[in-house]
Amino acid sequence: MRLQVQYFSRYRETLGCASEVVEGDFACLEHLRRHLASRCGIWRVLDEPSLMCARNQDMCGLDEALDDGDEVAFFPTVTGG
Repeated sequence: MRLQVQYFSRYRETLGCASEVVEGDFACLEHLRRHLASRCGIWRVLDEPSLMCARNQDMCGLDEALDDGDEVAFFPTVTGG
């Protein structure tokens, strides 16, 4: 499976990249997130419990199934006041 992964906001800044293509066998977004976080170092930022995600530009949960060619986005929870 080949996925286009995008990182937004603080994740983009921390990781030093806005997007990448990731190949592998991922049943759901949680499996992809674990794979990315296992790179260690700065990639641990994706272990945050409040992480938000989208699949093909639709907000979803980490249990969302993935298909070849999907576009996935990770971004931190937005807070304001």
